Amino acid sequence: MKLLKSPAFAIIINILAFSSTLICLIFVSLETSVKLFMVSLLQFFIFLIINIIFKNWKYVLANTLILITSLYGVYKYIDWATLKMYQTDNSELKNGDIIFQTSKSSQSRAIQIASKSIYSHVGIIYTNDNEQYVFEASSKVKLTPLDEWINNGVNGKYVVKRIKDSEKLLTQNTLINMKTVGEKFKGKKYDKFFNWSDNEIYCSELVWKIYKRAVKIELGKLEKISDLNLNKEVIDQLNIRYKGKVPYNELLITPAQIFNSDKLTTIYEK
Repeated sequence: MKLLKSPAFAIIINILAFSSTLICLIFVSLETSVKLFMVSLLQFFIFLIINIIFKNWKYVLANTLILITSLYGVYKYIDWATLKMYQTDNSELKNGDIIFQTSKSSQSRAIQIASKSIYSHVGIIYTNDNEQYVFEASSKVKLTPLDEWINNGVNGKYVVKRIKDSEKLLTQNTLINMKTVGEKFKGKKYDKFFNWSDNEIYCSELVWKIYKRAVKIELGKLEKISDLNLNKEVIDQLNIRYKGKVPYNELLITPAQIFNSDKLTTIYEK
């Protein structure tokens, strides 16, 4: 009992708990850090209860302040670590790279099933004023900051691919042509009916047409809607969208076809 009431014991326990917290935050991974911090929290709470029982109020106050400080520190650390987890090493990416993710949109699952791929959204990476963006067709055709685009996907996961022989094919003039072609689509609405006209446009259509018209390369094979994996769930979705008049002969390009193109090589995956 004398030991529990000892000021020296109080100081040692607080230092031990606080030190273990710092070690968790500095030297281990985010997942392990959270687990170890729970052990540290247990130390805090046990000693806090002991101090309350023995009415060591000044140590209760000190312990509580350390606890609040530690909790706030962990909150900020997790917030920072999560952001870093979803950020890309931008030095690896180049103008014209193609980036894929699993969209959170309501139609994503149907696209995944129909194309037999986990990836349902795609865009082209460009650099403007030293900031990287994704040129995409979502609600409309637009440039979206890269980190924002990544965070819009499921679990922040994505894959970046690059055209083979990019040093020869993606010259400065070619990149200018790509952006010029893209400007003609900018601001156009997302094509929820997957028509092959330029009036409205969907994500993989945007990427395919830019590369076809500016680089003279076809990334993936054009398919008809009837060529897709049309299970009952997908057919039901199509019938709802087209009000029972599905244009099964309409040409389209899926993110999966671009992803699986033999003209691309994977350069980054997260």
